[in-house]
Amino acid sequence: MRVIVADDSLLLREGVARLLDEAGFEIVGQAADGEELMRKAKAHKPDVAIIDIRMPPTHTDEGLRAARAIREELPDTGVLVLSQYLEEEYAMELLGDDAAGVGYLLKDRVSDLDRFSDAIRRVAEGGSALDPEVVSQMIGRRRIEDPLEVADPARARGACADGRGTQQSGNCRGTRDLRARRRENM
Repeated sequence: MRVIVADDSLLLREGVARLLDEAGFEIVGQAADGEELMRKAKAHKPDVAIIDIRMPPTHTDEGLRAARAIREELPDTGVLVLSQYLEEEYAMELLGDDAAGVGYLLKDRVSDLDRFSDAIRRVAEGGSALDPEVVSQMIGRRRIEDPLEVADPARARGACADGRGTQQSGNCRGTRDLRARRRENM
């Protein structure tokens, strides 16, 4: 499997490339910025491009922009984005309307070479690989508000009365009884 590694940190880029080489991947290129990544991706047409989100010159979203460009211009190349921090907005933007051939992992995941290698293979095969923390964050935004996270005690009591609180929290004493009475009245 042919891979390009793009990260502005020479140490991280070389380290990832070496780990992947030892795991049997063919490293066809390395890049320190988005422009170099695009040149090498077009020249080598890798199976997967592993890209840091924040790269020069502004260290904001150059890697993300390069990832989107690769998806558009080289649709047979999978894109696995690595990030130091969880950035849900970037993950959503990367996934867009189609998660095929896309991955988003936190850089910490690189240390588990077996799982990292599996994620690269999934992306190359047209699947997706999302960091569990990214998934939790994305799903968590859609879950019903937890009374423990509510700053307003009246809202917390309302959440308990609606059955959205938890008995374990201690904030919703009697919630279990309230739920049982509601079921009996249905």
